[in-house]
Amino acid sequence: MKTLNKELQASITPRKALEILKTGNTRFVSNLQAHRDLLEQVNDTRDGQWPFATILSCIDSRTSAELIFDQGLGDIFSVRIAGNIVNTDILGSMEFACKVAGSKLIVVLGHTKCGAVKGACDHVEMGNLTELLSKIQPAVYAEKKTQENRTASNPTFVENVSEINVKRNVGSIIERSYILEQMIEKGEIGIVGGMHNIETGEVTFYQDTIYINDEQSPDFSLAKLR
Repeated sequence: MKTLNKELQASITPRKALEILKTGNTRFVSNLQAHRDLLEQVNDTRDGQWPFATILSCIDSRTSAELIFDQGLGDIFSVRIAGNIVNTDILGSMEFACKVAGSKLIVVLGHTKCGAVKGACDHVEMGNLTELLSKIQPAVYAEKKTQENRTASNPTFVENVSEINVKRNVGSIIERSYILEQMIEKGEIGIVGGMHNIETGEVTFYQDTIYINDEQSPDFSLAKLR
């Protein structure tokens, strides 16, 4: 696989970036990962980096974005935090990745059986984790389908909350970063939310979170998030 350079990065559109990730995940699930000379990629990227996507995912040891999307050194920015939550530092990192370093797509990636989501569902309080889990709590309260056993012992409830959490964080990134919002409006970058199934390795992207302003989306609008 070719190491990304400035020209290759510039040629990738937000829509193409999404397709590259989808294709990479298909290779991962099929156990047909592309051959890469990682040492060569170390040398190729020693003078600069040109990642095409920025992926916000959980710290869970089974959810490495480089692996599940079959990407190499210099291909993606990987932002990892328990529960794939959004805070000011993460927003600043994304603004750097897109506005300064040229990344074309932001992905908010949740995963099944998420321990942080389970902790939020059970209203766990423990040291600094308390504040982190409080950022997932709005998704817990927003889940209206489950009437009984609204705890981590109910897997359906947990997965419903995980999906809501991803979608809320997509909206939060757009609402809280004027820089990223404007880049999305202009079609310079896109944003999407998805879920990684830790049993199969497959990533599902939520159609109602794909915000890419191009010829394939004539009715593009961020207004419904406001």
